[in-house]
Amino acid sequence: MPGMLPTMGRMIAIEPTLKRLATAEQLLLTPYGLSEASLARALGEITQRQVDDADLYFQYTRSEGWSLEEGIVKTGSFSIDQGVGVRAVSGDKTAFAYSDDLSEASLLDAARTVRSIGAAGKTARVKVPAKPRVAKSRSLYTATDPIATLDSTAKVALLTQVEQIARKLDPRVVQVMASLAAEYDVVLVARADGTRAADVRPLVRLSVMVIAEQDGKRESGSAGGGARLGLDYFTPALLEQYAREAVHAATTLLAARPAPAGQMTVILGPGWPGVLLHEAVGHGLEGDFNRKGTSAFSGRIGQRVAAKGVTVLDDGTMADRRGSLNVDDEGAATQRTVLIEDGILRGYIQDATNARLMGVKPTGNGRRESYAHVPMPRMTNTYMLGGTKTAEEIVASLKKGLYATNFGGGQVDITSGKFTFSASEAYWVENGKIQYPVKGATLVGNGPDCLTRVSMIGNDMRLDSGVGTCGKEGQSVPVGVGQPTLRIEGLTVGGTA
Repeated sequence: MPGMLPTMGRMIAIEPTLKRLATAEQLLLTPYGLSEASLARALGEITQRQVDDADLYFQYTRSEGWSLEEGIVKTGSFSIDQGVGVRAVSGDKTAFAYSDDLSEASLLDAARTVRSIGAAGKTARVKVPAKPRVAKSRSLYTATDPIATLDSTAKVALLTQVEQIARKLDPRVVQVMASLAAEYDVVLVARADGTRAADVRPLVRLSVMVIAEQDGKRESGSAGGGARLGLDYFTPALLEQYAREAVHAATTLLAARPAPAGQMTVILGPGWPGVLLHEAVGHGLEGDFNRKGTSAFSGRIGQRVAAKGVTVLDDGTMADRRGSLNVDDEGAATQRTVLIEDGILRGYIQDATNARLMGVKPTGNGRRESYAHVPMPRMTNTYMLGGTKTAEEIVASLKKGLYATNFGGGQVDITSGKFTFSASEAYWVENGKIQYPVKGATLVGNGPDCLTRVSMIGNDMRLDSGVGTCGKEGQSVPVGVGQPTLRIEGLTVGGTA
């Protein structure tokens, strides 16, 4: 049986949007002489032609980064970026312009540029209402400026502390590198249908990498995490956890043997190994690929695409998570979307355009890297629900095979579903017992086929620590992944043995 579906995220209401709109207006409109009337004029310019949709996306981003190496902070950065993206959509065609000049003249010029997509002389399909409508949104994180939550001295001390912990854990550690990043992002969305939405998005991340050496052999390991919180999220206990994980990864590889190759049963650990699910399955469930018929999952709603017990969700409503959003980049409140339920395909991830063209409702997954990019359907936090088996039972069931507990990079072909992933930490198992660590293991398979081969599902579903970044068509956005321990039959492992 599939695991229990989690409850929805915090309630959707108008009040949070009103507060965020006030913040966005103070940063993005008022200083440049823009007003609600300015937004209406720009949208009116676009809808003079025949368009199905149009929007304005204002963004202000302040970011800061620090990095430490050899005990000293070697680099630091601080940047402020702001601008507006203007979009018109007619059918499946999009016209887009952007500018870092927030004057009304520049805004109207961009609007006139994109309206050319419409057919001249025809009546507009979208009528700009006289009074805007405030969108409902969630309250999943506080409107904190994380950069201001610690002073510079404390930020340096944070990096120094994690370095010192790592060095004390094992004498074989010869080098430690650590980095700290914080971002304060404010967005405002104005749609031609009168919708007005805004979000204030904090984001922090800390990463640590260690290099361990033994008998002339060097290996590296990394760890870290983050959330939509302030920098006080990184408590001493969390710093020690990151350091231990990085040191463990590096020192484990020092004793690793070459990975075997061939077709075999593979066990995937919980948490970050869900990145395989994200790549091999998640992208194939995005609306644009399915509307165009280029996904291996196209036209398969209601069909079995995975083994019984496999339930996969995309959930942008999880409090403080890296992949969560109060509203997406088209002004829609995020949702918890059931993609696969007990092995049956139930739905796709949708933005506004692809949902309209497919005759379904958007799922709050319209995302873009910045105001200089067009939105597209993207994942938020994508994970598989847990089952009934313990991790110990699953490992004990394996007569001979690979146990992969952490992953590095990977890639997938959306059309065929074929994927390749490298395991950064893996172990060889025989007769239900872990024998030794291995290195150089690469998993090769087909996403839809892989899900049908799941034979055991653990009760230890875990989300990643908050480090995921997803790339698609040149755009990068923060995401989350997760899964329980899984046993998968007949995967191909490319090894070095």
